[in-house]
Amino acid sequence: MGSEQRGSGEHLLELVDVEAGYGRAALVLRGLTVRVPPASVVCLVGPNGAGKSTVLKVASGMLAPRSGRILVSGKDVTSRRPQQMLEAGLSHVLQGHSVFKEMTVEENVLLGAYTLRDRSEIADRVAFVQDLFPVVAERWNALAGALSGGQQKQVEFARSLMVSPKVVLLDEPSMGLDPKATETVFTQVARMRDAGTAVLLVEQNARRALAVADLGCVLDLGRVHLSGPASDLLADPQLGELYLGNRRSSTTSSKTLKTGRPRA
Repeated sequence: MGSEQRGSGEHLLELVDVEAGYGRAALVLRGLTVRVPPASVVCLVGPNGAGKSTVLKVASGMLAPRSGRILVSGKDVTSRRPQQMLEAGLSHVLQGHSVFKEMTVEENVLLGAYTLRDRSEIADRVAFVQDLFPVVAERWNALAGALSGGQQKQVEFARSLMVSPKVVLLDEPSMGLDPKATETVFTQVARMRDAGTAVLLVEQNARRALAVADLGCVLDLGRVHLSGPASDLLADPQLGELYLGNRRSSTTSSKTLKTGRPRA
């Protein structure tokens, strides 16, 4: 996939010049633009308070923007409600664990298909998610509460894919997981992308998230500070020092990255 993005026809999801905030408080997003191409993982990283989770809430209809536009496959869906955003092709996996622990894995996954009426379509989607997430198939009849945190996250991923979304919005999927489970989650994020579903990912584990991503955006104070190919962001020593926790030697200069308006 090329790193350049040349027009809205190439993007499944676009947030363009978005301003958003909560109640009467100051703006959280200040003219933010983010674009998600097909079959890609776009990762949003940045310090706490930068507005990363707010981007996903705006995209999924949980928070209406004060200005700007939201486009899905070029169609303006600005300020639609969450159900309408889901119908447009955006599926949101929230922070933390959202499985129903007293229900089986099967029951949890099928909740993601509650808008579908065609039984054969539901069966096809079940087969798809079971193939994509083997643990879902293996623990199909188990109570979701009996699964580990990493396994529960895969159930959430499977549920989000039941409606064949164009883009899955993932908010901190590694939160609270041990290193082994975290690695599994990021492997599954890559598998979703490789199976044809685009992902807009918010993650505090910036280095690991960028390692799986195609494109990255560094948010700061509600704006995109840097953007470009994820591999370039990872290699940039200035970025490592400011946002990723430590300085890394590299011949890549921050001048090769785009500041202000993002490629992604």
